[in-house]
Amino acid sequence: MRSTTPNAAGALTSRNGPAKDLSPGWHPAARRIPSPNFDPRPDSAPPGLVVVHAISLPPDRFGGPGVEQLFTNRLDPAEHPYYATITHLRVSAHFFIRRDGELIQFVSAEDRAWHAGLSCWGGRERCNDFSIGIELEGCDTRPFEPEQYLCLASLIAWLRLRYPITDIVGHSDIAPGRKTDPGPFFDWGRFGEALLAAVK
Repeated sequence: MRSTTPNAAGALTSRNGPAKDLSPGWHPAARRIPSPNFDPRPDSAPPGLVVVHAISLPPDRFGGPGVEQLFTNRLDPAEHPYYATITHLRVSAHFFIRRDGELIQFVSAEDRAWHAGLSCWGGRERCNDFSIGIELEGCDTRPFEPEQYLCLASLIAWLRLRYPITDIVGHSDIAPGRKTDPGPFFDWGRFGEALLAAVK
């Protein structure tokens, strides 16, 4: 199984050797699990917003296949009681960063993933239209791992070279009162330091 980790400088590298750029919008070092839950961006407008999320399936448990199954419409409601309440959803994100820093990609950054829901930023509604969604494996009650900050920073540095990214926000910022992620344990200061190091 191919996966990726941030190196000492925070750059993503493939565990199978040097990564190659395969197609626009796909990170060359990410493990691809294509999701059917996407569509074209309106007017092919380039994304200018990054939305940071947190997710764990089952809730507060890490390391299982639940997130990949949810984003590919393969979640089995019999596996956990919570799954029966969400198996009908058709959602996705562009990227998912596991606790060990592995990067998984479900949707090309060129396309619109279905991650934001009812949302607004900078006076614009429907943030899916103009954003890139990045899910961190995590929850509101536990700190994130150093490897996740490094991977997130390296990924956003890569995205900034390709798209006019001007804002990086949490899901709670674009859907206040409806969403809480990435939650109080996401350290924005630590992320900012990692991002500065990644772009040097």
